[in-house]
Amino acid sequence: MTTRSSTDLAMQTVSDALGGFLASPPAGTPAEVVELLTLMAGSPEAPLPPRLFFEAVEQATVAISITDSNANILYANRAFETLSGYPRDEVLGKKQSILSSNATPEAIYRRLWRTIKGKKAWSGTLVNRTRNGEDYIAALTISPVLNQDGAIAFFLGMHRDVSHEHELETQLRQQKMRIETVLDAAPVLVVLLDAAGEVLLDNHEYKKLLGDLHGREPVDVLREALSEQAGFDPVDACRRGQSFKDVEVSIEIPGSSGPRWFSCSGTPARGADSSARNYFGNKGAGERHLLLLANDVTARRREVERAHLENLRARLAEQQMIHGMREALGAAVYQMQGPLNVIQAAIGMLKRDKIEPMTLARMLAQISASGQQAMATLKATLPEEQKEAGALVNVNALLRQVLEIETDRLLAAGIVVDWRPAHVLPSFNGHKNQLRSMFKHLIDNAVLALNETTKTHRELRLSTRAIDDTVEVEVQDNGLGIEPENRYRVFEPFFIGWRNRRGRAGMGLALTQEFVSQHGGSIQIDPDYHEGCRIRLSLGAVTVNA
Repeated sequence: MTTRSSTDLAMQTVSDALGGFLASPPAGTPAEVVELLTLMAGSPEAPLPPRLFFEAVEQATVAISITDSNANILYANRAFETLSGYPRDEVLGKKQSILSSNATPEAIYRRLWRTIKGKKAWSGTLVNRTRNGEDYIAALTISPVLNQDGAIAFFLGMHRDVSHEHELETQLRQQKMRIETVLDAAPVLVVLLDAAGEVLLDNHEYKKLLGDLHGREPVDVLREALSEQAGFDPVDACRRGQSFKDVEVSIEIPGSSGPRWFSCSGTPARGADSSARNYFGNKGAGERHLLLLANDVTARRREVERAHLENLRARLAEQQMIHGMREALGAAVYQMQGPLNVIQAAIGMLKRDKIEPMTLARMLAQISASGQQAMATLKATLPEEQKEAGALVNVNALLRQVLEIETDRLLAAGIVVDWRPAHVLPSFNGHKNQLRSMFKHLIDNAVLALNETTKTHRELRLSTRAIDDTVEVEVQDNGLGIEPENRYRVFEPFFIGWRNRRGRAGMGLALTQEFVSQHGGSIQIDPDYHEGCRIRLSLGAVTVNA
């Protein structure tokens, strides 16, 4: 009787286990495992001889072990010895659990045994321990091998050390966490985009704005704002390798009291090419990325606008005082003109009819000369209107500024403002200060008219709309209104339409009419409105001289 050597037994074990496995791989076996063992065994049409098959398994770089149905090791290849540190003679006949480490949770082992006892392959990661007590991370696949009766005959195990990959992944995660920590600490919005405009990386400020926008992607809102307000798309600029810096744009935030302003800067950067063809770095850099930074400058912009508004308030107050002086002095000149005209007529009659005494004529002539001189003095005291250069005018913006200036006064009077601006208005060349003063006169008159009414609900309605190339503005209140016989008199410089005339020089509508005419428009009081007063004016798209 011939005794079989241990090598022959090992060869037979390997051949039986792997042959049975390849004949019917269990469910869940990774395809790459089947492919690897098939290459070792050869094709079904031309299988490798048992000796060559055994040597292929022996020299494989993956640690391979075969156990019986009770997990007693029957075979281990050289890679198993190298990886575990155990000589095969020391592990043969022992449990596979000799490699177990207490760093692996028991729940994973229970799930592993439940799977392979169910005749399915299990793949996962365990923490194993070498012979000298060092832990390593093993990527493991265990497949049951069934006999002809369908019972489990062997377990085929393949594992490799992935500790280095785990270290690299951990370092990468830590590096990413450090980057995210730095970015989240930054007081500005930071986002990294790929060439298609998709977000690769963002920070806490970006996520805050995402919440403010109720889920709408902030980068889409900023791109739209830069395209509309600055005239370029940041992603397109990135593709061309162009950077930009401190470009201020405004965006609308739902539920906010006003627009938010952001100062945007963008820098294109080349990403690494991760394709296989660039493994040796011979294809150059990858696609362009865009690093976009957006600094919220809303507070600064509002402070600037507030200072600008205060300046406008002071200038309008000064202009209103000058306009009041002009109106009062103009009224005085107008009133003096009547008697002077009578005196001139009397002098003419005396001279023409040769009525004596001539002394009377000389006295009247002296009175006339004195009156003319007084009138010339009054005219000379009229303050000159400062000339203002023409500029493109946005009527909605001017009305909004005047409303902000008048807010405190409107609130104190309990007046509800219904502001209905047109979304789009034609711009035209005009004098901004004159138009602001004109709108302020109209609103002031409406407030005074509402103060004289006994109505509990006081309303001021302002609206704008475009009619061809002109802008129409309506100022409507539910005050006492203007009597029909006074519809034209209110435009006289000395006429006062309120009951309380004390300290009033006029209504300012004479200058309002003058300003409207200078802007190629017209102004009228709607005769069909009887619930108060409705003033409708139009401003034409004409060129106004400086």
